[in-house]
Amino acid sequence: MNVRGIRLRMSRMLAAACVLAATGALVPAAQGAAQASTDRSGAPKPTIVLVHGAWADASSWNAVIGRLQRDGYTVTAPPNPLRGVAYDAQTLKNYLATIQGPIVLVGHSYGGMVITNAATGNPNVKALVYDDAYIPAQGETVFQINAAKPGSCVTLDPSIFLNLVPYPGSPQGDVDAYLKTAPNGAYTGFADCFANGVPRSQAQLLAAGQRPFAVSAGSEASGVPAWKTIPSWAVVGTADHVIPPAEQLAMATRADARITKVKAGHLSLITRPGTVTNVILDAARAAGRA
Repeated sequence: MNVRGIRLRMSRMLAAACVLAATGALVPAAQGAAQASTDRSGAPKPTIVLVHGAWADASSWNAVIGRLQRDGYTVTAPPNPLRGVAYDAQTLKNYLATIQGPIVLVGHSYGGMVITNAATGNPNVKALVYDDAYIPAQGETVFQINAAKPGSCVTLDPSIFLNLVPYPGSPQGDVDAYLKTAPNGAYTGFADCFANGVPRSQAQLLAAGQRPFAVSAGSEASGVPAWKTIPSWAVVGTADHVIPPAEQLAMATRADARITKVKAGHLSLITRPGTVTNVILDAARAAGRA
């Protein structure tokens, strides 16, 4: 055999060895992934999808995400467009259609409106979790729910607590709404209205990075509620200044949700992430048995 033939044979042997080595290395990883996707009983662990609300983004879930991931769950927190109930729900519905297997769907604040509509008709969604969230019946709106019981800091004249900004391509008369940071008359300011209980320095960061909410979304009626057919859980912040706790309890009771009260403001996912995580885990375990 000439030198060229020897080199060719050695190259082929080396390539085969690399393939075998790679295959051997991948087997334990694949086994680990399979183990991570099942619970102690061997049932598949659901994917947990977290949906943020208005004036927030997915980073508000970070403390909860870390805890769920450490417990072996696959967690995603896709962005909520905050353009309108139907639009946002369809965006989430399309996203959920890409996930195989059981799903636990979690919504904070306005995210509750979105999950209520997005989960309808999806057989993979096995549990709904509402964290300081709207749990609407068909035909209800955010503005209607806010005003149903006294105590919300976002039912004032919009000019008092909102900065209203036009956005490109908006429907006639629609604008983006940002919460004002500073107090203004009856409005107590971002930190005390939206982020009460959050350390002041963190509340300032949240105010600076808030995502706007299209005003028209607040008056858009909710559709057929998924909680009619999907088991639900609710975390109710007893010091919530955005959605009055009494209204949260009324909505959760109507939805036959399993209720957990927590001494927290509207952002219990930030201030009490352990409690919120535990409720999601309860829902996930129930979903795994469904």
